[in-house]
Amino acid sequence: MSPPLVVGIGGTPGAASSTAAALRTALAAAERLGVRTVLFDGDALAGLPLYLTPGARDHPVALELIAAVRSASGLIIASPGYHGSVSGLVKNALDYLEALARDERPYLHGLPVGLIATAWGWQATGTTLAALRSIVHALRGWPTPLGAAVNTAQVRFAEGRCSDASVAQQLALIGEQVASFRPALPLGDREEVGGML
Repeated sequence: MSPPLVVGIGGTPGAASSTAAALRTALAAAERLGVRTVLFDGDALAGLPLYLTPGARDHPVALELIAAVRSASGLIIASPGYHGSVSGLVKNALDYLEALARDERPYLHGLPVGLIATAWGWQATGTTLAALRSIVHALRGWPTPLGAAVNTAQVRFAEGRCSDASVAQQLALIGEQVASFRPALPLGDREEVGGML
């Protein structure tokens, strides 16, 4: 049996993406706990056509993304804050998760989802993190207790290292929370619990 899979989604195109670097830091922490990871970074996401354009659902990156999320035991999503919210690139990728609507496990049902928001200043980090939480709730996922807001006016990433030890620790904790999350009940046990379904 292969180890659990954590899927990372996010970043901006180009090697200098601080959002992708933050996401890689969290994924590396998850890997240290024995999970497999796969990353859909900004370069991969930039190849996705706009959701629902003709042929978009059959695009190779879309098929890869859906297959990975379908097999995942957790996700980590990272977005830059553009004008106070999630980037179009990341939101477009998340829109493709509609393909999971009719699965036995619909959308992100029961999955832990770590969230990271980066922005040049504090205001957009907070609003972007809140927007990501709302999206994950709409997709039936479980945002991890800790979400990271990274102010890139103060924090730098170079050669895979974060310039701020406390931020690096927060990012690692997100990866650890996603990798170690276990639901109280197995997903298949959907019978009534305490009078509620």
